[in-house]
Amino acid sequence: MQPRDLDEALALLQLPHDELLRLAAARRDARWGRRVTWSPKVFLPLTNLCRDRCDYCSFRRSPGEAGAWTMTPDEVCRWLDDGRKLGCAEALFCLGDKPERAFEAYRRTLAEFGHSSTVDYLEWGARAALERGLLPHTNAGLLSSDDMRRLKDVNVSLGLMLESASDRLCEPGMPHHRAPDKRPSLRLAMTAEAGRLRIPFTSGILIGIGETARERVEALWAIHLLHREHGHIQEVIVQSFRARPGIPMASAPEPSDGEVTQAIALARAILDDDVAVQAPPNLNAGALAQLLDAGINDFGGISPATPDYINPRHPWPHVDALAGLCAARGFTLAPRLAVYDAYLARPGFVVDAMQAAARATSARLA
Repeated sequence: MQPRDLDEALALLQLPHDELLRLAAARRDARWGRRVTWSPKVFLPLTNLCRDRCDYCSFRRSPGEAGAWTMTPDEVCRWLDDGRKLGCAEALFCLGDKPERAFEAYRRTLAEFGHSSTVDYLEWGARAALERGLLPHTNAGLLSSDDMRRLKDVNVSLGLMLESASDRLCEPGMPHHRAPDKRPSLRLAMTAEAGRLRIPFTSGILIGIGETARERVEALWAIHLLHREHGHIQEVIVQSFRARPGIPMASAPEPSDGEVTQAIALARAILDDDVAVQAPPNLNAGALAQLLDAGINDFGGISPATPDYINPRHPWPHVDALAGLCAARGFTLAPRLAVYDAYLARPGFVVDAMQAAARATSARLA
């Protein structure tokens, strides 16, 4: 039974691990059946410049730092063309948080491209994707209401990982202390505003960054309440911290497979049945069967065209091999759009132009 309040959600932590997973898998099967999905995407890291300095991140850079980049319009178009040729359906635009507020050099770069803001550039990039038959999904960190209104016209969905609802993780010595855009209140406020704007939305939690099991439940419960109010959260990602050289948390312990599957099962048990639960396969390469046992119904984006620029040490799985693993566990693996079908049928959630683009892309995937 789905928890009716936070106390009942926290009580799930007392269940034996196997019992919690059985509960979650049964909830998944009742709503989603034995069909697991993935999104064929081209990953466009528009810029890795970011004003935040999360202790677990190897993606972000400052201007002039080794490895810093901002994609040019020509690069965006070339990557979109490659993605379309390789059968992609989604154009994922992902970038650092608030780079134009932090870096004059980046503002100059935008001006050279003919854009006055990052949202201008994202809007142009989304239109370029649509021209090539790709459906844009944008995760650009914190956005204003006006920004989201603009992007809704050229995106089928938007996203922002909550990561954690814990203010404790923002205190000195904790991983979000130097990341002003990771304050839970700000991320929850944007997620709520996306709901008021009727935008199909992706949220998620990040596990293994110093949070407690209770804090994981509290984050999932906060997402649940926002969906109950607005009905807009199409999927929740359970993402695992992975250590890598060169970051402050390089020697921090990664979450165990048991912690990952517990968090997935908690998500499935707490969230409403219409919210998809997703776990990235490249971050759990040795535990793919366990992800299915824990209640996921989606593997998220997998790209035949580009690596995972957030986690470059963790390559995407081969889809044929993933399909074989799913079949061995009694599941069918199928591609999906960057917006879930239910939101195409809900008035006001997907603008008419995006509806037409989604229908055309769906026909191509069929």
